[in-house]
Amino acid sequence: MGRGKLRIYLGAAPGVGKTYAMLSEGHRRVERGTDCVVAFVEHHDRPRTEVMLHGLEQVPRRTLQYRDATFTEMDVDAVLARKPAVALVDELAHTNVPGSRNGKRWQDIEELLAAGVDVISTVNIQHLESLGDVVESITGVRQKETVPDEVVRRADQIELVDMSPQALRRRMAHGNIYKPDRIDASLANYFRPGNLTALRELALLWTADRVDEYLQQYRGEHNIRSTWQARERIVVGLTGGPEGRTLIRRASRLAEKGAGGEVLAVYIARSDGLTAASPKELAVQRTLVEDLGGTFHHVIGDDIPSGLLEFARGVNATQIVLGSSRRKTWQYMLGPGVGQTVARESGPDLDVHIVTHEEVAKGRGLPVARGARLGRSRIIWGWIVGIAGPGLLALLLTHVDADLGLANDMLLFLALTVASALLGGLMPALASAAFGSFLLNWFFTPPLHQLTIADPKNIVAIAVFFGVAMSVASVVDLAARRTHQAARLRAEAETLSFLAGSVLRGETSLESLLERVRETFAMESVALLQRQSDVEPWTCAASVGAHPVSRPEDADVDMPVGEHLALALTGRVLPAEDRRVLGAFAAQAAVVLDRQRLVGEAEEARKLAEGNKIRTSLLAAVSHDLRTPLAGIKAAVSSLRSDDVEWSEEDRAELLEGIEDGADRLDHLVGNLLDMSRLQTGTVTPLIRAIDLDEVVPMALGGVPDGSAELDIPETLPMVEVDKGLLERAVANIVENAVKYSPPDVPVAVSASALGERVELRVVDRGPGVPDESKDGIFEPFQRFGDAPRGSGVGLGLAVARGFVEAMGGTITAEDTPGGGLTMTLTLRAVTGRRPPPTADVPARVIS
Repeated sequence: MGRGKLRIYLGAAPGVGKTYAMLSEGHRRVERGTDCVVAFVEHHDRPRTEVMLHGLEQVPRRTLQYRDATFTEMDVDAVLARKPAVALVDELAHTNVPGSRNGKRWQDIEELLAAGVDVISTVNIQHLESLGDVVESITGVRQKETVPDEVVRRADQIELVDMSPQALRRRMAHGNIYKPDRIDASLANYFRPGNLTALRELALLWTADRVDEYLQQYRGEHNIRSTWQARERIVVGLTGGPEGRTLIRRASRLAEKGAGGEVLAVYIARSDGLTAASPKELAVQRTLVEDLGGTFHHVIGDDIPSGLLEFARGVNATQIVLGSSRRKTWQYMLGPGVGQTVARESGPDLDVHIVTHEEVAKGRGLPVARGARLGRSRIIWGWIVGIAGPGLLALLLTHVDADLGLANDMLLFLALTVASALLGGLMPALASAAFGSFLLNWFFTPPLHQLTIADPKNIVAIAVFFGVAMSVASVVDLAARRTHQAARLRAEAETLSFLAGSVLRGETSLESLLERVRETFAMESVALLQRQSDVEPWTCAASVGAHPVSRPEDADVDMPVGEHLALALTGRVLPAEDRRVLGAFAAQAAVVLDRQRLVGEAEEARKLAEGNKIRTSLLAAVSHDLRTPLAGIKAAVSSLRSDDVEWSEEDRAELLEGIEDGADRLDHLVGNLLDMSRLQTGTVTPLIRAIDLDEVVPMALGGVPDGSAELDIPETLPMVEVDKGLLERAVANIVENAVKYSPPDVPVAVSASALGERVELRVVDRGPGVPDESKDGIFEPFQRFGDAPRGSGVGLGLAVARGFVEAMGGTITAEDTPGGGLTMTLTLRAVTGRRPPPTADVPARVIS
């Protein structure tokens, strides 16, 4: 009995139609005569989904009792006993009720597959285990029910069920997904357009990667080596030369011309490491290709053209980008270049682009290898072993009554030559080879104690010994130098990689960068010094360590950066080869300093611009909006004081009421102006403490008419960290604005809910709404939307509300209300670990 096949409908979000698609497939299978049953499907009271269950056989569920409640789960034993050809099982990531056969539903499905039953199931992208943190950062909701990615990846078929965010929100607003009492909260929280767009992108990318896996698996199973141009994959061959940057940018432009293009930069190094490229240049090119959205690969291979083609075909590449050869004309006598070889052997499935650049025919050059710094003691020991060793060996062999033979004598002297090369390098080894040859001739080659050699064979033996000794010494010395050089270059590469990573991460802390310099070079202190001109004294921009210097002249190491900036280090004198990496650190420090200076200047410029804007708007507001209520008050007072008219009690009361209304309007406008001034000058200092929303929000509704607002604040909400006075003022401004634009017979809804570690307060009106392009503008000072009358305010209410909310660490956003209107959402920090005890069956308070 073979294993069953698994087909999964993967949804981008709840409500896109996964279950509906699964049931439709079930109907198609039944119409074709397939034995298909519904093992478990939850329709969630969605009428269209419930209708799709008609006509399909449903296996009875298993009833379980848990904590005085009754639950139903899929009956695995009943499905196995029924043994259908196909079973429809909804919600792959579902967690079974304790007491079930398995803890997770995907484990139930594994049993059905093992029994030979084909299964069709559903799952949403947010339930994949690897995406839990990503989904939580997007939506603010941690998915408790997850399924391992490997379970989904093992599926024989994965079909994406997709829907645009706008269409999904319309389905939600029409009541096709949730019940009416959950629509507004869902649209304002999980089903926001940004959340849905991000989830949709996650689903598309995950599915695309799975499709690529299927393609690679199929090509491997069928031993397909030719390229299938499903999408453009461009491989850039790098040599470590300066032309690599040009090639990377050219490949990036080629990738942008096609949808889904991908750039893969590859550097192929020989296994012997003798032609290593510049690590500094490769680090720069790695950073460039990653900045452009590509990937960098380091491959070992002795045959560069073959290695490059093998890599390209392995990743199913469609194009290869190479640079024109830097070899000079006479060097082509040694054979064709890499570009010509790759173009000749690429075949019809790979396009090869040869890109010209500024380094063409200028010669490849070789990296300058620095000799190994072995240290004085090692060099001394190398000379001792190379000179004294052969003398002692000759003395020993001449006084021992044992004839080892010339060949064995030569091997003993050769061992000393190799030892001197390992200890002291090439020069002691060469001296040891020459001295050993002399001793072999003098003491062990007839005639003895003469520089002449009687037997021609011994002449050849001595010559071979000298040649072998020099060759071995050279190879051993070269290996030692290469090992030391590789270790140092590796350290430099790691350091440069750190610098490149800090640039990508946008790190702007000078102190952390200087501390890294101090640790890297084992210095006592590091200081970044600057001055405005050549005649002004140096000032310290930042420093770390004990006793930093105040002038570059006082430092042990001085690394200038430009004319008026220098990095000064104390502790020891660095060798010349370390200054290259130190220069990279100094350049990065200069960039960070300039960035900090520019950020500060930009912030000052922004404050000045906002201040000028505020002053201009304030003058305009004072010229009209403040004078209008003053004119009404003056007219009413003048009328009351007039002796020409005999006012009735009703007239006098009406005039006094007008004076009071004008004074209230003036107080409100002046209060908003003062609040805006405090926000602009940065004098708002919130007193943050933990409070309950139901202590603050009802007090904020005192300024609106009775019955114009409905309040729904659950008592089980967590406490929030806010300033009570600032929050009350912000909510009052938002509610008053909503009441102003809402129809008279439709009250404004004020509700709150918890979302992760946040609490959201929503003010929903049914007014004319605000276009998307104007939603940010309504929070600007002195902005009034639509045809609001001039006397209705200076347009500071929402600006003050946003300023107060942001001062408390919260946010305020405007969204469309389903069915028309505007929803203001205040997001506040919840108090972690301080949640009121839940009260069973206590309804939310409703105040109107």
